[in-house]
Amino acid sequence: MRHLLVTFAIAAMVLGLTPRTVLAQAAQTTPALDSMTVAQLVAAGDTARAQKDFDQSIKYFEAALRKDRNNAVLYNKLGLTTLKQGDLARARVNFQKAAKYDPKLADALNNVGAVDYMQKNYNSAAKQFKKAIALEETRATFHVNLGAAWFGQKKLERAITEYARALELDPQVLATNSKTGVAAQIASPEERANYSYMLAKIYAKRGNTEECLRCLKMAKEEGYRNMKDVYRDEEFAGLRRDTRLAEIVPAPDAK
Repeated sequence: MRHLLVTFAIAAMVLGLTPRTVLAQAAQTTPALDSMTVAQLVAAGDTARAQKDFDQSIKYFEAALRKDRNNAVLYNKLGLTTLKQGDLARARVNFQKAAKYDPKLADALNNVGAVDYMQKNYNSAAKQFKKAIALEETRATFHVNLGAAWFGQKKLERAITEYARALELDPQVLATNSKTGVAAQIASPEERANYSYMLAKIYAKRGNTEECLRCLKMAKEEGYRNMKDVYRDEEFAGLRRDTRLAEIVPAPDAK
C-alpha cells in the first residue's frame, strides 16, 4: 500500500495534483471489489475478458470466488481467462476444480480436454471429450474436439465418425469461418493437408459437393501427397462425374 501511495504521489507531482486528490479520483474510478456482489463481479469479469483485459478479468473472477468458493461456473470462467493468457497449467487446475464442484458441468470436462489437446496429450484429451459427450451428446463442439483428438492419434476412421456426427448436429460447425473446438490447433502443414483431405471425404459422403471440392483444394494447396486417391477412394465415387474435380486433380491417364 505504501508503494501504491508513492506511485500516486509521483503522478500527482507530474500532473500538478495533490496526492489526496489523486486518491479520491482513483477511489471513484476503481470500485472496491469487496463491495461488489458476485453477479456484479462476474459481469465485470466477462466484460474485461471480452475486452482482452485478462489481468483485470482474473481479479474480478478471483474476487467472486472469495465470496462463492464452490462455484463451478466461476472456476470454469477463470480457467478460460487464464487459458487466454496462455497459462495452460493454471487453466487446467481451474477447469479441474470446476469439474470437481460440478461433475455434470460438461464444459469443464471439455475444457480440461482442450488443455490436454494443446499439450499434445491426445489420449487424455479424448477421454475428457468422451466424458463431456456422455453428459451432453448433442453438443457439436464436443464431437469436433473428440474428432481432433482422434486425428492427433492418427485414428482417422474414428475422427471421421466424430466429425460426421458434429455435422449432423450443426451443418456449419466445420465451416471455413468457424472457430469452434480445438481443431484450429492443428499446426503442421502435413497435418493440415491430411485434415483437409479427411474433411473432403466427410463432405463427399454427405453429398455436399461444394464443401468437398473446397476441402480438396485446401488439401492440394497444403501439399497433400496422395491427391490421386480421389480416383480410388469410394467416398468420391459420385464426384468423379463433376468436371471440377479434374480441375483440382487431373484424372489418371486412361490405359
